[in-house]
Amino acid sequence: MAKIGFIGLGIMGAPMAVNLIKGGHELFTFTRGPFPKSVSEAGATVCENSAEVARQADIIITMVPDTPHVEDALFGENGVAAGLSKGKIVVDMSSISPVATKEFAKRIAELGGEYLDAPVSGGEVGAKAASLTIMVGGKQEVFDKVKPLFELMGKNITLVGGVGDGQITKVANQIIVALTIEAVGEALLLASKAGADAAKVREALMGGFANSRILEVHGERMVKRTFDPGFRIELHQKDLNLALTTARQLGVALPSTAIAQELFNTCAAHGGSGQDHSALVRALEIMANHEIGQ
Repeated sequence: MAKIGFIGLGIMGAPMAVNLIKGGHELFTFTRGPFPKSVSEAGATVCENSAEVARQADIIITMVPDTPHVEDALFGENGVAAGLSKGKIVVDMSSISPVATKEFAKRIAELGGEYLDAPVSGGEVGAKAASLTIMVGGKQEVFDKVKPLFELMGKNITLVGGVGDGQITKVANQIIVALTIEAVGEALLLASKAGADAAKVREALMGGFANSRILEVHGERMVKRTFDPGFRIELHQKDLNLALTTARQLGVALPSTAIAQELFNTCAAHGGSGQDHSALVRALEIMANHEIGQ
């Protein structure tokens, strides 16, 4: 049994923490919002702040919304750095800036700690089912120590490379997801506008080379108009902003990513920021003055 710290018990963090406790580990926790009943009932120890989590645990996991939140959890007042001692491991499982990640890792190393960036994909469903995809950056020997914990939270676990490589992999993932949603939306919208049954078109496409998980799941959402969030548009906007900011820092052009971001921005401007990211199709529908299924 290991002593694990977990900071950030939101939609994703809470079930991930519960799965660690189910795996037989002692968990020391802190979160800014209301403390989830599921985590307290599982037997987690509640700490007053992130520094106390770091003092109690040998491996400290952060799972918070964005880059500034990670920086605050690690280096803010009563942050992890205040309670960190030599040899402890910090694992950031948030989705944040790859550039900032390298700076955070450097600062943790100066305090004698080790650092892994390990963002995830799979949403709330994957977090609850312990089937997340986990993309890791850091040293092999540190990864080997933490891998048994990753295996309690996910299925597809890959050490991609050095610190920051996990985050850049997550950014790449979100580019592919956004552009594929956009492609599926365009295809189904065109078919519907031409008078075809979009549901039947989707069914036919699933039997060919155009098939994808996004066509299967998000294409169905588009046809059935079920945009209750699995992954909110505002979160995907944040991830594409990371992609575009990193690209600008590296001198790389990502024209299609920029277009996808503008489509998300259109949805947000029409009150859709809290909808599932499959609702990107609504921006296309607005421009076409046609809704799939009409």
